[in-house]
Amino acid sequence: MRSHRTVGQYRAIDLSLFALILILFETLLVRASTEWFPSEPWTVSVTAAITAIVMVRWGPWCVIHAVIGGIVTVLVSRGTGQQFLIYGIGNLAALAVWPLLRRWGWKKLKDQILVNFTFAFLVLLSMQAGRTLIALILGELSEDFLIFITTDSVSYIFTLAILWIASRLDGILEDQVHYLERLSQETKH
Repeated sequence: MRSHRTVGQYRAIDLSLFALILILFETLLVRASTEWFPSEPWTVSVTAAITAIVMVRWGPWCVIHAVIGGIVTVLVSRGTGQQFLIYGIGNLAALAVWPLLRRWGWKKLKDQILVNFTFAFLVLLSMQAGRTLIALILGELSEDFLIFITTDSVSYIFTLAILWIASRLDGILEDQVHYLERLSQETKH
């Protein structure tokens, strides 16, 4: 007799796996930029890409991954308490893209590369805008902020590439309730 998982159980497992992937890769990338290649004028992050994928899969549940990504970045780079607020809370601004995703629909991300790239770009841009806003509120925004934004420019390329690849893989960049229904229909036939 086969046991069936509920959607809630499947979601918890899925969110946990993406959180683990985020923690592992973000830790590796932050360590690479701060310890192995500290003189390089750029950084790379997977937080926006993972947050965007989870947003497509589960909607607003993506805030968990946005916050985790910010916390991991600050922890691994040994940042300050205010940086925890800037990254942790600032990354929540990614949710501003959710209404646009709902209007477009996840299928357009798979079918139209321009929509996919625009979505990826807007998720990272909104995170950076959120961090900027929190930094302003905390009085932490310095004249070096433009340098801070430009050092993260490689993350745009990284995010675009990851979202494009995810759109080519079956079920990855797909609303998961739809995906589960599709699998159920396929197994019945």
